Amino acid sequence: MDAMRRTVRGMLAALFLATMVSTATGCSVTTADPSYIPPDPPQPMEQLEKAPLADAKAFSSGTGVLSFITQDRTIACSLTSARGDHVDLPYEQNSYGDAANNKLPIIPVAHCELATYPAPQPGDVTDDCAGTHLGYLGGTALLSPDTAHYGGCRSGVTSMEAAYGPRGTKAGPLAELPVLMDGQNLERNGLRCSAYNGGVACGNVSAGVGFFISPERYELMPGAAKSSPPPQPEAPKTP
Repeated sequence: MDAMRRTVRGMLAALFLATMVSTATGCSVTTADPSYIPPDPPQPMEQLEKAPLADAKAFSSGTGVLSFITQDRTIACSLTSARGDHVDLPYEQNSYGDAANNKLPIIPVAHCELATYPAPQPGDVTDDCAGTHLGYLGGTALLSPDTAHYGGCRSGVTSMEAAYGPRGTKAGPLAELPVLMDGQNLERNGLRCSAYNGGVACGNVSAGVGFFISPERYELMPGAAKSSPPPQPEAPKTP
């Protein structure tokens, strides 16, 4: 009986000491609420509109182009310019600066590439690839002020796929890009890109045009449907 009393007193003393230590150190024990359901992430346009803007200087290539890569190295993007189909990308060869393209208007664009990616949906294929209807692949997304596209005609892999795909080199210009952390937002010439929800959203918020891309899925946002012009009155018929 005495041994039992001593055991009980020891247990109570240990419990009291643990309580005192917890109180003195300010520690508290929390348990997960099994009924808690985390809120859904914001829609892409809401994210682009409300997320705080990062300092653009940290992402500038020195030519006005803003480029970044996501923290998990799955997506690289540039807020840049295009002349026709020629996009000014600092990390891969392109024909943007060729004299023959000087006559083409310069428009702001956002261009992204993925290391792994979904295939385009049939309704999003916008090119017949020189009449072959072959070679329209996913892995790239392009936003201009009034349109958003996913995929394009090409042979071979994207630059991101070559660097960070399953057989990627993990080296080259893309490996030197600054990281846009999750939740951060960049803007150039009215277009914005934000890393969030496991991917990247880019859009023209004022027009509602944009895209969201991730290794698993993509979404195109065409904006408000353009209204049709009012019908013109018929010309009077001559006898």
